[in-house]
Amino acid sequence: MRFEIMRLDDVDGTAVDSTVVDAASVNRIVQQAAAVGQRIYIRPADTAAR
Repeated sequence: MRFEIMRLDDVDGTAVDSTVVDAASVNRIVQQAAAVGQRIYIRPADTAAR
């Protein structure tokens, strides 16, 4: 399964950029975001997002 991960703006919460990753990469990205206090939003990726 693939997931879309969006990095969110610290001020207003709008999506700044996004990437689509496989399930094995999600944990690593979440750990990196937590380490620096970055806000992210994760959702299942659409087939069009691949």
